Amino acid sequence: MKLSEALRIVQTPAPEGAQSFTLALAFSHTALHLGTFLAAHLRQALPCRAVAIASGLYDDLAGSLARFSSSTADAIAVVLEWNDFDPRLGLRSLGSWAPDRLGELLEEAQRRASRLEELIRSAAQTAPVAVSLPTLPLPPLDHTSTAQSGVFQCRLQALAADLALRLAQIPRVQVLSSGALDRESPAPARHDVRAELDAGFPYQLPHADALARALARLIAPPPPKKGVITDLDDTLWRGIVGEESAQGVHWDLEHHAQPHGLYQRLLDSLSRSGTLVAVASKNDPEVALEALRRPDILIPAGRFFPIECHWRPKSESVARILDAWNIAADAAVFIDDNPLELEEVQRAHPGIECRLFPRSSPEGVWKLCHDLRDLCGRPVLSPEDELRAASLRQSADWRRAASGGSAEEDLLAGVNGTVVFSWLKDPSDPRPLELINKTNQFNLNGRRWTEGDWLAWLRDPLSRLLVVSYRDKFGPLGKIAVAALRAVGGALTVESWVMSCRAFSRRIEHHTLKEILDATSAASLRLNYSPTSRNSPLREFLSGFAELPDSEGTVTIEARRFRELCPPLYHARESDPPPAGPEHPKGKTTAPVV
Repeated sequence: MKLSEALRIVQTPAPEGAQSFTLALAFSHTALHLGTFLAAHLRQALPCRAVAIASGLYDDLAGSLARFSSSTADAIAVVLEWNDFDPRLGLRSLGSWAPDRLGELLEEAQRRASRLEELIRSAAQTAPVAVSLPTLPLPPLDHTSTAQSGVFQCRLQALAADLALRLAQIPRVQVLSSGALDRESPAPARHDVRAELDAGFPYQLPHADALARALARLIAPPPPKKGVITDLDDTLWRGIVGEESAQGVHWDLEHHAQPHGLYQRLLDSLSRSGTLVAVASKNDPEVALEALRRPDILIPAGRFFPIECHWRPKSESVARILDAWNIAADAAVFIDDNPLELEEVQRAHPGIECRLFPRSSPEGVWKLCHDLRDLCGRPVLSPEDELRAASLRQSADWRRAASGGSAEEDLLAGVNGTVVFSWLKDPSDPRPLELINKTNQFNLNGRRWTEGDWLAWLRDPLSRLLVVSYRDKFGPLGKIAVAALRAVGGALTVESWVMSCRAFSRRIEHHTLKEILDATSAASLRLNYSPTSRNSPLREFLSGFAELPDSEGTVTIEARRFRELCPPLYHARESDPPPAGPEHPKGKTTAPVV
Protein backbone atom coordinates (compact mmCIF):
# COMPACT_ATOMS: atom_id res chain seq x y z
CA MET A 1 0.00 0.00 0.00
CA LYS A 2 1.30 3.45 -0.92
CA LEU A 3 1.23 6.20 1.70
CA SER A 4 -1.16 8.24 -0.46
CA GLU A 5 -3.61 5.32 -0.56
CA ALA A 6 -3.32 4.86 3.22
CA LEU A 7 -4.07 8.55 3.76
CA ARG A 8 -7.09 8.34 1.47
CA ILE A 9 -8.46 5.33 3.40
CA VAL A 10 -7.86 6.99 6.77
CA GLN A 11 -9.48 10.25 5.67
CA THR A 12 -12.61 8.52 4.33
CA PRO A 13 -15.38 8.95 6.93
CA ALA A 14 -16.48 5.82 8.76
CA PRO A 15 -20.08 4.66 8.24
CA GLU A 16 -22.65 6.67 10.14
CA GLY A 17 -23.14 5.27 13.63
CA ALA A 18 -20.03 3.08 13.37
CA GLN A 19 -18.77 1.71 16.65
CA SER A 20 -15.32 2.94 17.57
CA PHE A 21 -12.22 0.74 17.54
CA THR A 22 -9.18 2.14 19.30
CA LEU A 23 -5.73 0.64 18.86
CA ALA A 24 -3.16 1.68 21.45
CA LEU A 25 0.27 1.78 19.78
CA ALA A 26 3.27 1.35 22.08
CA PHE A 27 6.28 2.45 20.02
CA SER A 28 9.27 4.30 21.43
CA HIS A 29 9.90 6.10 18.13
CA THR A 30 7.67 8.67 16.45
CA ALA A 31 4.60 6.83 15.15
CA LEU A 32 4.27 8.91 11.96
CA HIS A 33 3.61 6.68 8.93
CA LEU A 34 3.42 3.46 10.92
CA GLY A 35 0.31 4.82 12.62
CA THR A 36 -1.15 5.88 9.27
CA PHE A 37 -0.57 2.46 7.68
CA LEU A 38 -1.95 0.70 10.78
CA ALA A 39 -5.12 2.78 10.70
CA ALA A 40 -5.57 2.11 6.97
CA HIS A 41 -5.11 -1.66 7.21
CA LEU A 42 -7.43 -1.85 10.21
CA ARG A 43 -10.05 0.19 8.34
CA GLN A 44 -9.89 -2.39 5.55
CA ALA A 45 -10.16 -5.28 8.03
CA LEU A 46 -12.92 -3.59 10.07
CA PRO A 47 -14.95 -1.61 7.51
CA CYS A 48 -17.87 -1.07 9.89
CA ARG A 49 -15.75 0.40 12.70
CA ALA A 50 -14.43 3.91 13.29
CA VAL A 51 -10.71 3.17 13.74
CA ALA A 52 -8.50 5.41 15.86
CA ILE A 53 -4.81 5.05 16.78
CA ALA A 54 -3.77 6.16 20.28
CA SER A 55 0.02 6.54 20.31
CA GLY A 56 2.17 6.47 23.42
CA LEU A 57 4.79 9.05 24.30
CA TYR A 58 8.03 9.25 22.35
CA ASP A 59 10.91 7.32 23.96
CA ASP A 60 8.67 6.05 26.78
CA LEU A 61 7.63 2.55 25.78
CA ALA A 62 7.39 1.25 29.36
CA GLY A 63 5.34 4.25 30.48
CA SER A 64 3.00 3.88 27.50
CA LEU A 65 2.44 0.19 28.23
CA ALA A 66 1.74 0.94 31.88
CA ARG A 67 -0.88 3.53 30.88
CA PHE A 68 -2.44 1.26 28.26
CA SER A 69 -2.98 -1.43 30.90
CA SER A 70 -5.71 0.73 32.45
CA SER A 71 -7.08 2.16 29.19
CA THR A 72 -10.24 1.21 27.30
CA ALA A 73 -8.40 0.39 24.07
CA ASP A 74 -9.83 -2.42 21.97
CA ALA A 75 -6.35 -3.77 21.18
CA ILE A 76 -2.71 -2.95 21.84
CA ALA A 77 0.18 -3.13 19.39
CA VAL A 78 3.71 -3.24 20.84
CA VAL A 79 6.46 -2.52 18.31
CA LEU A 80 9.91 -3.21 19.74
CA GLU A 81 13.28 -2.32 18.30
CA TRP A 82 16.76 -2.88 19.72
CA ASN A 83 16.90 0.53 21.42
CA ASP A 84 14.03 -0.64 23.69
CA PHE A 85 16.48 -3.09 25.26
CA ASP A 86 19.12 -0.39 25.70
CA PRO A 87 19.34 3.10 24.09
CA ARG A 88 22.93 2.31 23.03
CA LEU A 89 21.51 -0.18 20.52
CA GLY A 90 19.82 2.66 18.64
CA LEU A 91 21.11 5.50 16.45
CA ARG A 92 19.97 8.41 18.62
CA SER A 93 22.21 7.54 21.55
CA LEU A 94 26.01 8.00 21.71
CA GLY A 95 26.54 5.62 24.64
CA SER A 96 29.77 3.64 24.57
CA TRP A 97 30.26 0.41 22.61
CA ALA A 98 33.57 -0.28 24.32
CA PRO A 99 34.14 -4.04 24.71
CA ASP A 100 34.39 -3.71 28.49
CA ARG A 101 30.91 -2.09 28.57
CA LEU A 102 29.06 -4.76 26.61
CA GLY A 103 28.48 -6.95 29.67
CA GLU A 104 26.76 -4.05 31.38
CA LEU A 105 24.70 -3.42 28.21
CA LEU A 106 23.58 -7.06 28.15
CA GLU A 107 22.51 -6.87 31.81
CA GLU A 108 20.44 -3.77 31.05
CA ALA A 109 18.86 -5.52 28.08
CA GLN A 110 17.92 -8.50 30.26
CA ARG A 111 16.43 -6.20 32.89
CA ARG A 112 14.37 -4.36 30.31
CA ALA A 113 13.22 -7.58 28.67
CA SER A 114 11.88 -8.82 32.02
CA ARG A 115 10.14 -5.49 32.58
CA LEU A 116 8.60 -5.60 29.10
CA GLU A 117 7.27 -9.10 29.71
CA GLU A 118 5.69 -7.93 32.97
CA LEU A 119 4.07 -4.90 31.32
CA ILE A 120 2.77 -6.84 28.33
CA ARG A 121 1.36 -9.55 30.59
CA SER A 122 -0.48 -6.85 32.55
CA ALA A 123 -1.77 -5.15 29.38
CA ALA A 124 -3.13 -8.46 28.08
CA GLN A 125 -5.50 -8.61 31.04
CA THR A 126 -7.52 -5.77 29.52
CA ALA A 127 -7.07 -6.12 25.75
CA PRO A 128 -5.48 -8.43 23.16
CA VAL A 129 -1.85 -7.56 22.44
CA ALA A 130 0.12 -7.95 19.20
CA VAL A 131 3.90 -7.77 19.61
CA SER A 132 6.58 -7.20 17.01
CA LEU A 133 10.14 -8.05 18.09
CA PRO A 134 13.05 -6.05 16.58
CA THR A 135 12.88 -5.92 12.80
CA LEU A 136 15.98 -3.75 12.20
CA PRO A 137 19.59 -4.98 12.26
CA LEU A 138 21.78 -4.66 15.30
CA PRO A 139 24.44 -1.95 15.13
CA PRO A 140 28.07 -3.06 14.53
CA LEU A 141 29.03 -3.00 18.19
CA ASP A 142 30.68 -6.44 18.55
CA HIS A 143 34.44 -6.80 18.02
CA THR A 144 33.95 -9.15 15.03
CA SER A 145 33.40 -8.22 11.41
CA THR A 146 29.76 -7.94 10.34
CA ALA A 147 30.18 -11.21 8.42
CA GLN A 148 30.67 -13.05 11.70
CA SER A 149 28.11 -13.48 14.47
CA GLY A 150 29.90 -12.40 17.62
CA VAL A 151 29.10 -13.86 21.03
CA PHE A 152 27.53 -10.62 22.22
CA GLN A 153 25.31 -10.40 19.15
CA CYS A 154 24.21 -14.02 19.61
CA ARG A 155 23.37 -13.34 23.25
CA LEU A 156 21.20 -10.36 22.34
CA GLN A 157 19.40 -12.32 19.67
CA ALA A 158 18.88 -15.21 22.10
CA LEU A 159 17.50 -12.75 24.65
CA ALA A 160 14.97 -11.45 22.11
CA ALA A 161 14.03 -15.00 21.07
CA ASP A 162 13.55 -16.01 24.71
CA LEU A 163 11.32 -12.98 25.25
CA ALA A 164 9.27 -13.95 22.19
CA LEU A 165 8.86 -17.48 23.57
CA ARG A 166 7.66 -16.23 26.94
CA LEU A 167 5.29 -13.70 25.40
CA ALA A 168 3.80 -16.26 23.00
CA GLN A 169 2.66 -18.34 25.98
CA ILE A 170 0.67 -15.50 27.55
CA PRO A 171 -3.09 -15.67 26.84
CA ARG A 172 -4.27 -12.97 24.41
CA VAL A 173 -0.71 -12.12 23.34
CA GLN A 174 0.30 -12.83 19.73
CA VAL A 175 3.87 -12.46 18.55
CA LEU A 176 4.42 -11.42 14.95
CA SER A 177 6.22 -14.08 12.91
CA SER A 178 9.60 -12.81 11.75
CA GLY A 179 9.50 -15.32 8.89
CA ALA A 180 6.22 -13.93 7.58
CA LEU A 181 7.59 -10.40 7.74
CA ASP A 182 10.80 -11.49 5.97
CA ARG A 183 8.71 -12.68 3.01
CA GLU A 184 6.99 -9.29 2.76
CA SER A 185 9.85 -6.95 3.63
CA PRO A 186 13.48 -7.77 2.68
CA ALA A 187 15.89 -6.88 5.49
CA PRO A 188 18.11 -4.50 3.46
CA ALA A 189 15.08 -2.34 2.57
CA ARG A 190 13.83 -1.69 6.11
CA HIS A 191 15.97 0.88 7.88
CA ASP A 192 15.73 4.59 7.04
CA VAL A 193 18.78 6.00 8.83
CA ARG A 194 18.16 9.62 7.81
CA ALA A 195 14.52 9.55 8.91
CA GLU A 196 15.48 8.03 12.25
CA LEU A 197 18.12 10.71 12.90
CA ASP A 198 16.04 13.65 11.61
CA ALA A 199 12.52 12.69 12.73
CA GLY A 200 12.83 9.72 15.06
CA PHE A 201 11.08 7.42 12.54
CA PRO A 202 13.31 4.43 11.66
CA TYR A 203 11.46 2.74 8.78
CA GLN A 204 11.42 3.01 5.04
CA LEU A 205 7.81 3.35 3.86
CA PRO A 206 7.48 -0.15 2.30
CA HIS A 207 8.67 -1.71 5.56
CA ALA A 208 6.30 0.45 7.62
CA ASP A 209 3.46 -0.74 5.39
CA ALA A 210 4.47 -4.43 5.61
CA LEU A 211 4.82 -4.25 9.39
CA ALA A 212 1.47 -2.48 9.78
CA ARG A 213 -0.26 -5.00 7.51
CA ALA A 214 1.14 -7.92 9.50
CA LEU A 215 0.14 -6.36 12.83
CA ALA A 216 -3.36 -5.59 11.54
CA ARG A 217 -3.76 -9.24 10.56
CA LEU A 218 -2.99 -10.26 14.14
CA ILE A 219 -5.26 -7.59 15.62
CA ALA A 220 -8.23 -8.12 13.27
CA PRO A 221 -7.69 -11.49 11.57
CA PRO A 222 -10.06 -12.74 8.86
CA PRO A 223 -12.17 -15.70 9.99
CA PRO A 224 -10.31 -18.95 9.30
CA LYS A 225 -11.64 -21.24 6.63
CA LYS A 226 -13.53 -24.14 8.15
CA GLY A 227 -12.73 -26.81 5.60
CA VAL A 228 -10.47 -27.92 2.74
CA ILE A 229 -11.83 -30.06 -0.11
CA THR A 230 -9.11 -31.82 -2.08
CA ASP A 231 -8.82 -33.74 -5.33
CA LEU A 232 -6.85 -37.02 -5.33
CA ASP A 233 -5.10 -37.77 -8.64
CA ASP A 234 -2.04 -35.57 -9.22
CA THR A 235 -3.01 -33.62 -6.12
CA LEU A 236 -3.05 -35.72 -2.97
CA TRP A 237 -0.72 -38.11 -4.75
CA ARG A 238 1.24 -38.29 -8.00
CA GLY A 239 -0.40 -40.43 -10.65
CA ILE A 240 -3.86 -41.59 -11.76
CA VAL A 241 -4.98 -44.27 -9.33
CA GLY A 242 -7.54 -45.73 -11.73
CA GLU A 243 -4.83 -46.40 -14.30
CA GLU A 244 -1.82 -47.19 -12.11
CA SER A 245 -3.50 -49.00 -9.17
CA ALA A 246 -3.46 -48.08 -5.47
CA GLN A 247 0.19 -49.10 -5.21
CA GLY A 248 1.14 -47.18 -8.33
CA VAL A 249 0.55 -43.68 -6.97
CA HIS A 250 3.26 -41.98 -4.91
CA TRP A 251 4.12 -39.13 -2.53
CA ASP A 252 7.82 -39.57 -1.71
CA LEU A 253 11.33 -38.56 -2.81
CA GLU A 254 12.14 -41.91 -4.33
CA HIS A 255 9.38 -41.50 -6.92
CA HIS A 256 9.93 -37.75 -7.39
CA ALA A 257 6.62 -37.06 -5.67
CA GLN A 258 7.75 -35.40 -2.44
CA PRO A 259 5.59 -32.25 -2.93
CA HIS A 260 2.49 -34.43 -2.71
CA GLY A 261 3.78 -35.84 0.58
CA LEU A 262 4.35 -32.32 1.90
CA TYR A 263 0.77 -31.47 0.94
CA GLN A 264 -0.51 -34.60 2.69
CA ARG A 265 1.44 -33.72 5.81
CA LEU A 266 -0.09 -30.24 5.90
CA LEU A 267 -3.62 -31.58 5.43
CA ASP A 268 -3.05 -34.02 8.28
CA SER A 269 -1.87 -31.18 10.52
CA LEU A 270 -4.85 -29.02 9.56
CA SER A 271 -7.26 -31.88 10.25
CA ARG A 272 -5.80 -32.29 13.74
CA SER A 273 -6.13 -28.55 14.36
CA GLY A 274 -9.84 -28.19 13.76
CA THR A 275 -10.01 -27.82 9.97
CA LEU A 276 -12.37 -30.17 8.17
CA VAL A 277 -10.85 -32.09 5.24
CA ALA A 278 -12.87 -33.87 2.52
CA VAL A 279 -12.27 -35.52 -0.84
CA ALA A 280 -13.94 -34.64 -4.15
CA SER A 281 -12.56 -36.90 -6.87
CA LYS A 282 -13.68 -38.38 -10.17
CA ASN A 283 -12.62 -41.95 -9.54
CA ASP A 284 -13.66 -45.49 -8.93
CA PRO A 285 -14.49 -45.35 -5.19
CA GLU A 286 -13.09 -48.78 -4.37
CA VAL A 287 -9.71 -48.10 -5.98
CA ALA A 288 -9.47 -44.62 -4.45
CA LEU A 289 -10.30 -45.92 -0.99
CA GLU A 290 -7.69 -48.65 -1.34
CA ALA A 291 -5.04 -45.97 -1.93
CA LEU A 292 -6.35 -43.82 0.91
CA ARG A 293 -6.02 -46.81 3.25
CA ARG A 294 -2.38 -47.49 2.43
CA PRO A 295 -0.40 -47.64 5.70
CA ASP A 296 2.24 -45.24 4.41
CA ILE A 297 -0.14 -42.41 3.57
CA LEU A 298 0.54 -39.31 5.69
CA ILE A 299 -3.10 -38.40 6.28
CA PRO A 300 -5.16 -41.46 7.25
CA ALA A 301 -8.43 -42.11 5.44
CA GLY A 302 -10.30 -41.56 8.71
CA ARG A 303 -9.24 -37.91 8.64
CA PHE A 304 -11.36 -37.27 5.53
CA PHE A 305 -15.08 -36.60 5.89
CA PRO A 306 -16.89 -37.03 3.66
CA ILE A 307 -15.21 -38.81 0.78
CA GLU A 308 -16.94 -38.16 -2.57
CA CYS A 309 -15.58 -40.50 -5.26
CA HIS A 310 -17.67 -40.97 -8.41
CA TRP A 311 -17.88 -39.68 -11.99
CA ARG A 312 -20.44 -36.92 -11.58
CA PRO A 313 -19.47 -33.22 -11.67
CA LYS A 314 -17.26 -32.10 -8.82
CA SER A 315 -19.61 -29.20 -8.11
CA GLU A 316 -22.14 -31.82 -6.98
CA SER A 317 -19.54 -33.41 -4.70
CA VAL A 318 -18.70 -30.02 -3.24
CA ALA A 319 -22.40 -29.31 -2.66
CA ARG A 320 -22.83 -32.57 -0.74
CA ILE A 321 -19.67 -31.93 1.29
CA LEU A 322 -20.79 -28.42 2.24
CA ASP A 323 -24.16 -29.86 3.23
CA ALA A 324 -22.52 -32.56 5.36
CA TRP A 325 -20.36 -29.91 7.03
CA ASN A 326 -23.36 -27.55 7.21
CA ILE A 327 -21.25 -24.55 6.18
CA ALA A 328 -21.44 -21.94 3.44
CA ALA A 329 -19.19 -22.07 0.39
CA ASP A 330 -17.20 -19.04 1.50
CA ALA A 331 -15.95 -21.00 4.53
CA ALA A 332 -14.23 -23.64 2.38
CA VAL A 333 -11.23 -24.05 0.07
CA PHE A 334 -11.25 -26.34 -2.98
CA ILE A 335 -7.91 -27.70 -4.29
CA ASP A 336 -7.53 -29.35 -7.69
CA ASP A 337 -4.80 -29.70 -10.32
CA ASN A 338 -7.26 -29.17 -13.19
CA PRO A 339 -8.20 -25.53 -13.99
CA LEU A 340 -11.43 -26.69 -15.69
CA GLU A 341 -12.58 -28.45 -12.53
CA LEU A 342 -11.79 -25.33 -10.52
CA GLU A 343 -13.81 -23.21 -12.93
CA GLU A 344 -16.77 -25.60 -12.83
CA VAL A 345 -16.82 -25.58 -9.02
CA GLN A 346 -16.31 -21.79 -8.84
CA ARG A 347 -19.28 -21.17 -11.15
CA ALA A 348 -21.53 -23.43 -9.08
CA HIS A 349 -20.29 -22.10 -5.71
CA PRO A 350 -19.20 -18.46 -6.23
CA GLY A 351 -18.12 -17.94 -2.64
CA ILE A 352 -15.68 -20.83 -2.42
CA GLU A 353 -11.90 -20.23 -2.46
CA CYS A 354 -10.48 -22.25 -5.38
CA ARG A 355 -6.73 -22.94 -5.54
CA LEU A 356 -4.79 -24.71 -8.26
CA PHE A 357 -2.50 -27.52 -7.13
CA PRO A 358 0.68 -26.77 -9.17
CA ARG A 359 1.77 -30.37 -9.68
CA SER A 360 4.81 -29.49 -11.81
CA SER A 361 6.11 -26.79 -9.47
CA PRO A 362 7.57 -27.81 -6.10
CA GLU A 363 7.94 -24.11 -5.24
CA GLY A 364 4.27 -23.59 -6.05
CA VAL A 365 3.21 -26.50 -3.85
CA TRP A 366 5.32 -25.17 -0.98
CA LYS A 367 3.69 -21.75 -1.36
CA LEU A 368 0.26 -23.41 -1.45
CA CYS A 369 1.06 -25.08 1.87
CA HIS A 370 1.89 -21.70 3.38
CA ASP A 371 -1.27 -20.17 1.90
CA LEU A 372 -3.48 -22.94 3.30
CA ARG A 373 -1.97 -22.48 6.74
CA ASP A 374 -2.74 -18.77 6.50
CA LEU A 375 -6.29 -19.41 5.32
CA CYS A 376 -7.06 -22.02 8.01
CA GLY A 377 -4.79 -21.00 10.89
CA ARG A 378 -6.27 -20.09 14.27
CA PRO A 379 -4.59 -18.28 17.19
CA VAL A 380 -5.34 -20.98 19.77
CA LEU A 381 -6.63 -24.54 19.74
CA SER A 382 -9.55 -25.69 21.84
CA PRO A 383 -10.78 -29.21 22.70
CA GLU A 384 -13.65 -28.61 20.27
CA ASP A 385 -11.19 -28.33 17.39
CA GLU A 386 -10.21 -31.98 17.77
CA LEU A 387 -13.87 -32.97 18.23
CA ARG A 388 -15.15 -31.18 15.13
CA ALA A 389 -14.76 -33.85 12.46
CA ALA A 390 -15.86 -36.64 14.80
CA SER A 391 -18.95 -34.69 15.85
CA LEU A 392 -19.91 -34.16 12.20
CA ARG A 393 -19.78 -37.91 11.70
CA GLN A 394 -21.95 -38.22 14.79
CA SER A 395 -24.40 -35.74 13.29
CA ALA A 396 -24.52 -37.88 10.16
CA ASP A 397 -25.22 -40.93 12.33
CA TRP A 398 -27.94 -38.93 14.05
CA ARG A 399 -29.56 -37.99 10.73
CA ARG A 400 -29.43 -41.59 9.56
CA ALA A 401 -31.06 -42.72 12.79
CA ALA A 402 -33.72 -40.03 12.42
CA SER A 403 -34.44 -41.08 8.83
CA GLY A 404 -34.48 -44.77 9.63
CA GLY A 405 -38.12 -44.77 10.69
CA SER A 406 -37.55 -43.95 14.36
CA ALA A 407 -39.94 -41.35 15.70
CA GLU A 408 -38.25 -38.12 16.69
CA GLU A 409 -39.46 -38.40 20.26
CA ASP A 410 -38.17 -41.96 20.57
CA LEU A 411 -34.82 -40.93 19.18
CA LEU A 412 -34.46 -37.97 21.55
CA ALA A 413 -35.58 -40.02 24.53
CA GLY A 414 -33.15 -42.84 23.79
CA VAL A 415 -30.04 -40.88 22.91
CA ASN A 416 -28.90 -40.58 26.57
CA GLY A 417 -28.05 -36.91 26.07
CA THR A 418 -26.68 -34.55 28.72
CA VAL A 419 -26.68 -30.76 28.45
CA VAL A 420 -24.08 -29.01 30.61
CA PHE A 421 -24.58 -25.34 31.50
CA SER A 422 -21.79 -23.11 32.79
CA TRP A 423 -22.41 -19.56 34.00
CA LEU A 424 -18.75 -18.78 34.61
CA LYS A 425 -17.21 -15.78 32.82
CA ASP A 426 -13.75 -17.08 31.98
CA PRO A 427 -11.62 -14.61 29.98
CA SER A 428 -9.03 -17.34 29.33
CA ASP A 429 -11.53 -19.53 27.43
CA PRO A 430 -11.43 -18.62 23.70
CA ARG A 431 -14.31 -20.89 22.72
CA PRO A 432 -17.30 -18.57 23.47
CA LEU A 433 -15.91 -15.75 21.33
CA GLU A 434 -14.94 -18.21 18.59
CA LEU A 435 -18.50 -19.53 18.47
CA ILE A 436 -20.02 -16.05 18.37
CA ASN A 437 -17.79 -14.93 15.53
CA LYS A 438 -18.03 -17.97 13.28
CA THR A 439 -21.64 -19.12 13.71
CA ASN A 440 -24.13 -17.96 11.06
CA GLN A 441 -27.26 -20.11 11.02
CA PHE A 442 -28.37 -20.14 14.63
CA ASN A 443 -27.24 -16.60 15.38
CA LEU A 444 -29.48 -14.04 17.07
CA ASN A 445 -28.26 -11.02 15.14
CA GLY A 446 -25.00 -11.73 13.28
CA ARG A 447 -23.02 -9.39 15.51
CA ARG A 448 -19.25 -9.96 15.47
CA TRP A 449 -17.12 -9.03 18.46
CA THR A 450 -13.47 -8.09 18.59
CA GLU A 451 -11.46 -9.61 21.40
CA GLY A 452 -11.31 -6.18 23.02
CA ASP A 453 -15.12 -5.89 22.84
CA TRP A 454 -15.41 -9.31 24.45
CA LEU A 455 -13.00 -8.64 27.31
CA ALA A 456 -14.73 -5.33 28.10
CA TRP A 457 -18.11 -7.08 28.09
CA LEU A 458 -16.85 -9.81 30.42
CA ARG A 459 -15.64 -7.16 32.88
CA ASP A 460 -19.08 -5.54 33.00
CA PRO A 461 -20.68 -6.60 36.34
CA LEU A 462 -24.11 -6.58 34.69
CA SER A 463 -23.17 -9.10 32.00
CA ARG A 464 -24.08 -12.78 32.26
CA LEU A 465 -22.50 -15.54 30.15
CA LEU A 466 -24.00 -18.96 29.57
CA VAL A 467 -21.88 -21.60 27.81
CA VAL A 468 -23.56 -24.85 26.80
CA SER A 469 -21.88 -28.21 26.22
CA TYR A 470 -23.47 -31.47 25.10
CA ARG A 471 -22.79 -35.21 24.91
CA ASP A 472 -24.86 -38.27 24.07
CA LYS A 473 -24.41 -41.91 23.05
CA PHE A 474 -22.99 -40.81 19.70
CA GLY A 475 -20.17 -38.96 21.49
CA PRO A 476 -19.35 -35.48 22.88
CA LEU A 477 -19.96 -32.29 20.91
CA GLY A 478 -18.08 -30.06 23.37
CA LYS A 479 -19.09 -26.44 23.86
CA ILE A 480 -21.71 -25.79 21.20
CA ALA A 481 -23.78 -22.77 22.32
CA VAL A 482 -23.25 -19.38 23.93
CA ALA A 483 -25.70 -16.80 25.25
CA ALA A 484 -24.45 -13.33 26.24
CA LEU A 485 -26.96 -11.56 28.48
CA ARG A 486 -27.13 -8.28 30.36
CA ALA A 487 -29.28 -7.50 33.40
CA VAL A 488 -30.30 -3.83 33.53
CA GLY A 489 -33.00 -2.35 35.77
CA GLY A 490 -34.61 -5.68 36.46
CA ALA A 491 -34.85 -6.56 32.77
CA LEU A 492 -32.80 -9.34 31.17
CA THR A 493 -31.62 -8.85 27.57
CA VAL A 494 -29.90 -11.40 25.36
CA GLU A 495 -27.29 -9.51 23.34
CA SER A 496 -25.84 -12.51 21.47
CA TRP A 497 -27.00 -16.10 21.20
CA VAL A 498 -25.40 -18.66 18.91
CA MET A 499 -25.44 -22.43 18.56
CA SER A 500 -23.25 -24.62 16.37
CA CYS A 501 -24.98 -26.32 13.48
CA ARG A 502 -23.53 -29.59 14.80
CA ALA A 503 -26.08 -29.39 17.62
CA PHE A 504 -29.19 -29.00 15.48
CA SER A 505 -32.25 -31.26 15.95
CA ARG A 506 -31.51 -32.10 19.59
CA ARG A 507 -33.64 -29.34 21.17
CA ILE A 508 -30.58 -27.89 22.83
CA GLU A 509 -31.92 -24.43 22.00
CA HIS A 510 -35.04 -25.24 24.04
CA HIS A 511 -32.91 -26.46 26.93
CA THR A 512 -30.85 -23.27 26.75
CA LEU A 513 -33.85 -20.95 26.83
CA LYS A 514 -35.37 -22.90 29.70
CA GLU A 515 -32.10 -22.70 31.63
CA ILE A 516 -31.97 -18.92 31.24
CA LEU A 517 -35.54 -18.45 32.39
CA ASP A 518 -35.17 -20.87 35.30
CA ALA A 519 -31.80 -19.56 36.43
CA THR A 520 -32.87 -15.93 36.45
CA SER A 521 -36.53 -16.41 37.50
CA ALA A 522 -37.34 -13.94 34.72
CA ALA A 523 -40.98 -13.50 33.70
CA SER A 524 -39.84 -12.52 30.22
CA LEU A 525 -36.72 -12.29 28.15
CA ARG A 526 -35.78 -9.59 25.63
CA LEU A 527 -33.60 -10.55 22.68
CA ASN A 528 -31.63 -8.14 20.45
CA TYR A 529 -32.77 -9.73 17.21
CA SER A 530 -31.77 -9.00 13.63
CA PRO A 531 -32.59 -11.12 10.57
CA THR A 532 -29.61 -12.01 8.39
CA SER A 533 -29.25 -13.83 5.09
CA ARG A 534 -28.19 -16.99 6.94
CA ASN A 535 -30.00 -17.18 10.30
CA SER A 536 -33.23 -18.81 9.16
CA PRO A 537 -32.87 -21.70 11.71
CA LEU A 538 -32.80 -19.13 14.51
CA ARG A 539 -35.80 -17.28 13.04
CA GLU A 540 -37.77 -20.53 12.72
CA PHE A 541 -37.07 -21.36 16.38
CA LEU A 542 -38.00 -17.92 17.75
CA SER A 543 -41.17 -17.67 15.66
CA GLY A 544 -42.59 -20.57 17.64
CA PHE A 545 -42.64 -18.44 20.79
CA ALA A 546 -42.86 -14.80 19.72
CA GLU A 547 -43.75 -12.40 16.92
CA LEU A 548 -40.65 -11.45 14.92
CA PRO A 549 -40.09 -8.02 13.36
CA ASP A 550 -39.20 -7.77 9.68
CA SER A 551 -36.00 -5.93 10.53
CA GLU A 552 -33.69 -5.36 13.47
CA GLY A 553 -35.52 -5.00 16.77
CA THR A 554 -36.32 -6.43 20.19
CA VAL A 555 -38.11 -9.75 20.51
CA THR A 556 -39.79 -10.54 23.82
CA ILE A 557 -40.40 -14.12 24.94
CA GLU A 558 -42.76 -14.57 27.87
CA ALA A 559 -41.70 -17.34 30.26
CA ARG A 560 -45.26 -18.59 30.65
CA ARG A 561 -45.80 -18.83 26.89
CA PHE A 562 -42.48 -20.62 26.40
CA ARG A 563 -43.35 -23.24 29.03
CA GLU A 564 -46.77 -23.78 27.47
CA LEU A 565 -45.35 -24.33 23.98
CA CYS A 566 -42.02 -25.99 24.76
CA PRO A 567 -41.89 -29.60 23.53
CA PRO A 568 -40.69 -32.38 25.85
CA LEU A 569 -37.01 -32.11 26.79
CA TYR A 570 -35.36 -35.46 27.39
CA HIS A 571 -31.72 -34.68 28.01
CA ALA A 572 -30.19 -34.79 31.47
CA ARG A 573 -28.99 -31.48 32.81
CA GLU A 574 -25.81 -30.47 34.63
CA SER A 575 -25.22 -26.92 35.72
CA ASP A 576 -22.73 -24.80 37.64
CA PRO A 577 -24.11 -21.69 39.35
CA PRO A 578 -23.05 -18.24 38.22
CA PRO A 579 -20.42 -16.52 40.39
CA ALA A 580 -22.86 -13.73 41.29
CA GLY A 581 -26.14 -12.29 40.20
CA PRO A 582 -29.58 -13.80 39.65
CA GLU A 583 -30.98 -16.75 41.51
CA HIS A 584 -29.76 -20.01 40.09
CA PRO A 585 -30.19 -23.69 40.98
CA LYS A 586 -27.27 -24.78 43.15
CA GLY A 587 -25.20 -27.88 42.65
CA LYS A 588 -25.64 -30.33 39.81
CA THR A 589 -28.49 -32.49 38.67
CA THR A 590 -28.67 -35.21 36.08
CA ALA A 591 -32.45 -35.56 36.03
CA PRO A 592 -34.04 -35.22 32.57
CA VAL A 593 -36.45 -32.33 32.16
CA VAL A 594 -39.62 -33.58 30.47
